[in-house]
Parts: sequence; C-alpha cells; structure tokens
Amino acid sequence: MRTLNELRPTREGYVEGLLEAGERNDRVVALEADVSRSIGSHVFGERFPDRFFNFGVSEQDMMAEAAGFALAGFIPFPATYAVFATGRAWDQIRTSVCYMNLDVKIGGAHGGVSVGPDGATHQALEDLALMRVLPGMKVLVPADASQTRAAVLAALEAPGPVYIRFGRNPVPVIYGDTTEVVFGRGDLLAEGEDLCIVACGVMVSEALEASAMLEARGIRAGVINMASIKPLDNELLLDQAGRTGAVLVAEDHQTAGGLFGAVAEYLGSHCPVQIQSVGIEQSFGTSGSPEQVREKFGLTASSILDRALSMLREPESH
Repeated sequence: MRTLNELRPTREGYVEGLLEAGERNDRVVALEADVSRSIGSHVFGERFPDRFFNFGVSEQDMMAEAAGFALAGFIPFPATYAVFATGRAWDQIRTSVCYMNLDVKIGGAHGGVSVGPDGATHQALEDLALMRVLPGMKVLVPADASQTRAAVLAALEAPGPVYIRFGRNPVPVIYGDTTEVVFGRGDLLAEGEDLCIVACGVMVSEALEASAMLEARGIRAGVINMASIKPLDNELLLDQAGRTGAVLVAEDHQTAGGLFGAVAEYLGSHCPVQIQSVGIEQSFGTSGSPEQVREKFGLTASSILDRALSMLREPESH
C-alpha cells in the first residue's frame, strides 16, 4: 500500500505537462478564458507568448477558436473551469470539435466539489457525463499531479479530442515523475478478494485509505485507479469484478453518467455483480471549505468504508 504523505494540487501537474508539451511540439497553443492565473496556465504565456491566447470570459468563442486552430494544423489546449468548459461551451465542443474529430485537448480545471468556497455555480459535478457521451471524446481524470502531467502528454500524442479534469486543492501524491497515462488502461493499486473499489481523481487516495481501513477488519478490498474513464479498462474491470463479486465506485461527480455510469453499463452487460457507488446523488454543490463540502456529500474514506461494509453484509443480487 502506498503512503500518502506529500500533497500537491493536480493543476500543478497540468501546467507542468502543458509546458513540456509546448517544448516538445511548436504546434501546441494554449487558450484560456480569463482564469489563467487561477489555473496556472499563465506561465505558458510567459514562456511562449506567441502561442498563448486569452479570449476573456467567452468560453464558447474559445472552443470555436480551438476548432479553428486545429483545422489550421495546431494542437490547441483550451482550459478554464470545468463547469464552464463543458457546460457553457458544450455545443461548440459537440459540433465544432467532436463532429470533425479535431485535435483539441480540453482542460477542465477546478473539477468536483473540492473547489469549496466558490459554491454550487463553480463546482463541476456533471462534466464527465457531458464529455463521456460525446462520440470520439476521450476522458481522463488523473489522481494526482504527476499523473495529470502524464495525462497532458498522453493527450498531446492522441488523435482527436480529449478532456482532462483536474483540481485546485492539494491531494496526496501517489505516483512518481516517470508515471505514464495510457488511454483505456486502469491501474490496480491494491489487490482484493472481497471487494473492488474503482475510483478516479481525488477519490483515489480516499479509496486507498478506505482499503487500509477494511484490511484492518480482515477485508481485502482492491483499488483500481480508473484515470481513463473513456475508453474504460474493460479487461481489468472484468477481471477484478469476477474475482471479488462486488464493485464499489467512488467519484467526485454525479453518480449518473460519470465513472459509475461507465462501470455499471459495462458490467451490467458482461459481468453482473453487486455494484454500488459513493458520489453525488442528484444534488448541486454548496459553499464551504473543501473538507466541509466533501464531508457533507460523503466523499471520504469513511463513507467508502461504511458503504463497503454495508455491501458485504447484504446478500448478492443478480
């Protein structure tokens, strides 16, 4: 089991990846919607001023321009808060980006409730569902800063549109600097026999903590970091679901349409097992410290523990 002592915001990994992408390929351009200092992407503009473009508070224009950049042979990385990138500009992403399968790599910052004090209007809880449903769109939700950097570099090399969700607040460091992200591949962080916990983003470290708490009770709970939500690692998911017979999905998102939706859709057709979720249940977010908000919505290791114990007490239903 990994120790989770060091903390870093995943947005730092996004910026590191963006800078490295810019160094690797002079066709990389960064687009932003007047929040570059909050995201951190202003440093790309300082290093590559001729490849950095601010569209103001106009997310729809930014996405349409990103499509234009891609058609002109560039690799645009438009980024803003996830709630605005995926909500306000959804039509532009659908029609101008995905319909033509363009090389546009979208950064969704401040994802989930952990943005805290900014409140419900700024907490993206539906972005994964909005992006996952689009034909051709790949969706990544890395677990820590190192994996976020790797996600950006993976997106650089991948054909077609990619959505990368990352956050503002520090989260435990799980991976080293040499980690890689592969589309369609999850990462088995802990072996299990009684239960498999599938998590993404900030919930991966909570899942690891919950797994350790379960182990202290004599329960072996595996943990999969499913950073690639689309495409999903069906092979790993099938193996672990078949091994344990019980799957618990943890995500900082509505349970409808996100990681839980993806996992349930696949297992429902290929390996019917007991499956439950820890996530947002048909609710908007609220203001408060990140810790207060996550506690309110049960996005904690303790909540995963309680749900896991409840699942294992219940008879399996098929």
